[in-house]
Amino acid sequence: MGDIQKLVIDGKSYVLLSEDDYEDLIDGLQADAIMARVDAGEETWPFEVVRAKANGENPVRVYRQYRQMTSTELAAAAGISQPYLSDIETGKKPGSVAVLLRIAKALKVDLDDLVVEVEPD
Repeated sequence: MGDIQKLVIDGKSYVLLSEDDYEDLIDGLQADAIMARVDAGEETWPFEVVRAKANGENPVRVYRQYRQMTSTELAAAAGISQPYLSDIETGKKPGSVAVLLRIAKALKVDLDDLVVEVEPD
């Protein structure tokens, strides 16, 4: 950290620091908050999962493979047929909200993790 100045203006104490030091301070606080959530048990995703999703791979397949489930196992856990799951994973069918909720529950992820954002026309 660079120079930090303590000031008193109208009887109130203030600290003056550079913008870079301020941003470092905020980054550190945010990192501490994230680590507290991780320490409390919040799941984090390995780089391979994040990269696969960022590269446009189907999130259902990405999470299924991460959870080391076969398509047959996931289909059974979600109460759908394996061909229907395959159609969802390949993008042939979008899957209803109800089905995606069951898949999310079976994969132990949020529904938001499975929804692919589509750019508006």
